[in-house]
Amino acid sequence: MKKIVITALLIACIAVQSVFACFITGVGRLASADGSTMTSHTCDSASDDLRLWLIPSMAEGTEREVVVDGRKDADFSNFPEVKDYGARGIVLDSYINDKDTYQYLHAMYSFANEKGVTMNESTCGWTKAQRETLAAYEGIWDCYMLQDAALENAATAKEAVDFMGAKITEQGWNGWPECIVVADGTDVWVFEAYGGHMWCAFKLPDDAFFFCANRCRIDFWEEDSDTYLSAPNMKEFALETGLWNGEGEFRPCQVFAAGNYSFSCIGREWRVLVTLESDYTADVIGKDELAYCETPDDTFPLYFTPYEKITVGTIARICSDNYEGTKYDGTKSAYAGMHGNVLSVPYEYRPTNVPQCTYFQISNVKAWLPEEARCLVWFGWGAPSTTYLTPVFASQTELAPHFGVGTRYEYDPNSGWWNEALVQTAATLNYADAIEVIKSVRDPLMEAQYEATFAIQNQAAKMIKNGQRDEAIKLLTTYANYQAEMWFDLYGDLSEELLARYVVGRVNMKSSPALHKDWWKEVVSAVSALDK
Repeated sequence: MKKIVITALLIACIAVQSVFACFITGVGRLASADGSTMTSHTCDSASDDLRLWLIPSMAEGTEREVVVDGRKDADFSNFPEVKDYGARGIVLDSYINDKDTYQYLHAMYSFANEKGVTMNESTCGWTKAQRETLAAYEGIWDCYMLQDAALENAATAKEAVDFMGAKITEQGWNGWPECIVVADGTDVWVFEAYGGHMWCAFKLPDDAFFFCANRCRIDFWEEDSDTYLSAPNMKEFALETGLWNGEGEFRPCQVFAAGNYSFSCIGREWRVLVTLESDYTADVIGKDELAYCETPDDTFPLYFTPYEKITVGTIARICSDNYEGTKYDGTKSAYAGMHGNVLSVPYEYRPTNVPQCTYFQISNVKAWLPEEARCLVWFGWGAPSTTYLTPVFASQTELAPHFGVGTRYEYDPNSGWWNEALVQTAATLNYADAIEVIKSVRDPLMEAQYEATFAIQNQAAKMIKNGQRDEAIKLLTTYANYQAEMWFDLYGDLSEELLARYVVGRVNMKSSPALHKDWWKEVVSAVSALDK
């Protein structure tokens, strides 16, 4: 049966379109249901590296190389003893660590360290004039490298922001603009790198929710303070280069990175405001046209306070969204067919939930717990609607083997990404039915896992307070890897079950119920009429 699954689905998995488009969120501790800070990231590209590694602490005095584009085909399984930066990685500089570094979780974009600092990223855009101007000041720090280095060196979110800002100020940014949310269980900061030596950051209010869909968002300016930081002489630089004429309000996101005002970005942000009830809901609910808003910085809030506290499940639902119930409903697109396949390629309206997603993570940090127990990440591969989320702790001594293997271009039965990709692709055969099967298998286990994980965290915290630090880390490692292996085995069986369920276009060899059967017949008839 496994060979049948592989043969039938391999080409379909690889054929997914490539789009650089990540969605990120940040949740203040007073906005979350459990008092944690949260950051989340859907890493959405059909070419990003899909592996996850633990990078151990490096001793004071260790030389660290600054690498640009050091991800494609790179192997960090034995870093730093073996430095493999892949086919495109270029070493531009190096520095000496002046202290022991922190262990961290390394992915395409690294996202959590053992101190409880977490981060994410969303690649943004420029206008042509902004791109050409800032390109003349290109530096050596790209987003991959800067996040690695910040997690190696920062014990708090503020330290990470200071570190990243200092590196860009001194040595410059390399790459497209980025919006990065940084948190540590207590504080949440939003950091934006624009190009050249330009950057700024602000501290998110503790009761606020922040979101970004591939466009820079910091639309206000303050002189440096305890809650706002920026590159030196930003206004002067903008005036000198002609990026700003000195009139009106100085908005960094518009002055330095005013690209990406399309539905692809604005639509996802509008959807968040419709989904999470707040003081702004009345201004956006039922107003589908705002998904094409041409002045989002004037129309949408930079952040807001949700009426209901945010949970991990809340973020998972937002990231699994396909505009259901709106005029942009992905289940009602001609691309989705009569089975409402929201994972079709291409899609009509770019949702948060996309088939090319590499991985999906929600970092969930509880500052009141000991460091070894506080930094929990919920991690899964592929489209959020079909994936599971398994717990990973930044303090673990090892990860389950399937985290660190595989590429998109060759099937690997030992790869966590391929394990989920087969389920995701099998679901496209009859999405309306398959998503209910997946939910029936996954969701009860997820709910039980949430409770069990929090219990394990608390038990580890008690052990640490009783002087059993090593035993506590072993408990967290054993538990997390057991859960990861459980999901791996479960999804291996589920991919076979789904493929067998939809053989010859039926459901268990019976009639095939469809979400929009009559509507789809009308579509087919209309297309046939055009052909004639």
